[in-house]
Amino acid sequence: MKSVFFGAVSATALIASAVYAEPQAEVLHWWTSGGEAKSVAVLQEEFASKGGQWTDMPVAGGGGDAAMTALRARVLSGNAPTAVQLKGPAIQEWYEEGVLADISAVAEAQGWADVLPASIAGHMKCEGTWCAAPVNVHRVDWIWANADVLEANGIEMPTTWDEFNAAAEKLQAAGIIPLAHGGQAWQDATVFEAVALGVLGADGFRKAFVDLDMDTLKSDEMKAVFDQMRTMRGYVDDNFSGRDWNLATAMVMNGEAAFQIMGDWAKGEFMAAGKVPGEDFLCASVPGDGFLYNVDSFAMFDVDGDDKKAGQELLAELIVGQNFQKVFNLNKGSIPARVDVSLEEFDSCAHLSAKDMGESSDNGSLLPSYAHGMALRGAQSGAITDVVTAHFNSDMSSDEAVNMLADAVANSM
Repeated sequence: MKSVFFGAVSATALIASAVYAEPQAEVLHWWTSGGEAKSVAVLQEEFASKGGQWTDMPVAGGGGDAAMTALRARVLSGNAPTAVQLKGPAIQEWYEEGVLADISAVAEAQGWADVLPASIAGHMKCEGTWCAAPVNVHRVDWIWANADVLEANGIEMPTTWDEFNAAAEKLQAAGIIPLAHGGQAWQDATVFEAVALGVLGADGFRKAFVDLDMDTLKSDEMKAVFDQMRTMRGYVDDNFSGRDWNLATAMVMNGEAAFQIMGDWAKGEFMAAGKVPGEDFLCASVPGDGFLYNVDSFAMFDVDGDDKKAGQELLAELIVGQNFQKVFNLNKGSIPARVDVSLEEFDSCAHLSAKDMGESSDNGSLLPSYAHGMALRGAQSGAITDVVTAHFNSDMSSDEAVNMLADAVANSM
């Protein structure tokens, strides 16, 4: 066990007493649904095969809010987990609190800078040092559909929001729920940003949800985003409140609903259930140009004990290793963060995702998801989501929503 591990990592990464430590890791994450649980099990198995002892700390809740509450309690008590599922600016926020470990030794020994896209690598660094390990690249702006339901009703995958609305009206008339949705704040935000990308375009989305440009936040185009959200609220069933995202995916699987707007972790659910893309379910980007990404990653926290530090080194090595990147993403529905992993075994939706990501990267429309913590810090993203959810669950007008949005962002700065 020890020779396998320490031969794989740079000799400079470990010294003296650490050489004799049994790698141990307590891992906090929120991968608890079928496809997600299957994916994280891959890492557990690989960690164990290298002699590591894994203590699982799953915290249910697709958006990760409950996990972050649990993490803060652990850190405040001086008992941080070894590794934590974190992403985007949240990594830097924890770094600024002085609680993250430096995993640069592994990153440099394994050549991460040569195999990760610069934009992805940037999220993994804290003032020049590597502080997190990327697992994948999720696309957020997907529409998923039940292929049989669409065929039976003579509906093609929509390429504009007008086409989506027309399809939804037809489905409703046939007694089918047009849009499977879970009434949780992060799910509302996911649909909202997908609509916003289509309505605002890539430049408008960047101005609104990366730059927080007030003119864009208060624009007529933003009102049009809320107009479409109001229309879509009418396509959701009455029992949506509090529904988990994977249960909404199941509604599409069993033909109870036709569409779901959700990141490609939904594809992991379809695949885990034995469904075949292009036959049982369909995938397409939401109307409009651009690509919203969400990168899962693990940050390593400062811990005491050579066994835990050895566990961090081993985890970091395995997470960005080619084998795990391939096997994990085949299960999860995402695509590898590494650019040198073959997609030969991946499905048609993954190939479309990789193609669109490359094109979006070239034309400047590759954008971080605000709804999934990649674009903004917690205060700003939370302020936006509060408005989105308030609008979606009330009769608030688009004018009122836009004014509330601008005020909320201004007050969060």
